[in-house]
Amino acid sequence: MTYGTALSPIPITRIEGFRFGHSTNREAGTGCTVIVAPEGACAGVDVRGGAPASRETDLLRPENTVDAIHAVCLSGGSAFGLEAASGVARELEARGIGLDVGPTRVPIVCSSCIFDLAFGDAHVRPGVSDGEKAVREALDGPADKPLAEGTVGAGTGATVGKLNGPKCAMKGGLGARAFALGPLKVGAIVAVNACGDIVDPETHETLAGMRAAADSLELANMEEAMLSAGANMVMPLDRTNTTIACIVTNAHLTKAQATKVAQMAADAYAHTIRPTHTTNDGDTIYVMASGARKTPAGEGDALVAAPPLDLMGLLATRALEAAICAGVRTADKIFDLPTYQNRIDSLS
Repeated sequence: MTYGTALSPIPITRIEGFRFGHSTNREAGTGCTVIVAPEGACAGVDVRGGAPASRETDLLRPENTVDAIHAVCLSGGSAFGLEAASGVARELEARGIGLDVGPTRVPIVCSSCIFDLAFGDAHVRPGVSDGEKAVREALDGPADKPLAEGTVGAGTGATVGKLNGPKCAMKGGLGARAFALGPLKVGAIVAVNACGDIVDPETHETLAGMRAAADSLELANMEEAMLSAGANMVMPLDRTNTTIACIVTNAHLTKAQATKVAQMAADAYAHTIRPTHTTNDGDTIYVMASGARKTPAGEGDALVAAPPLDLMGLLATRALEAAICAGVRTADKIFDLPTYQNRIDSLS
């Protein structure tokens, strides 16, 4: 297989075997995002953060028998938001999508959630109807419809830079980016709700993060603030942060390979989030690979045999880095949380 040498940006919706949808509640500051693989996808997961809220991650262990999943649901609402995955499963079952168990089909739906209860309405969380709505958007609209980013879906209530508390935080968001290397396509979709600051690894610019004061758009360096505080450092929003992501590819990967790619892609968190993988983050990365599955007629030639695993890890890391940066760059303002664009406008 020849992969070529030119890495080309592509819309994530051009990766065969996947559909994407959101359910957004801007008034409450929450929502969910679903990545659907109608024909199934081999999957793996990596959980680095110390406070995850998740569903069906154990079945992705290579020694367990289920070899394909049908959706990943990224949601707000903290642990309450896991209910949205039940709506995803219901809607997929109604459409005949899932593991054939005889009397019915059981959709295998993995899910992870961010904590967004501190900034919107803490009593409104994504539920069954939101999961159903996100699937309908994913499957009923045009396959090539551009995917909305920023303050949408799982990124609606996302925030970053929280060491000094919510009054000094900035808006996070939902980002999606993808690349093609010849026939190989790799993309990432991520809800950026980190405790730390967000840094562009190419320019080293801090895009969003902890502000020096509640009435200021000047950024403070969160890592330096932690060092200065030393033993007196206190995290005011304990266990309320998480960046959750899903890597999608048209490559053929085994469960063990998908898990390894998820582990390698975690480098993107270290490159863009400072600090990352803290005890207050539930950082999780899924990988879904459609190359081993059937796809609609005409798409078969687009699926890619197993590529070098280190190459897959590199592409996944690049895509996730770009998606994390896009998540904060595209976010618009809600609940008086300043955005990346607000800060840029103040400097001009």
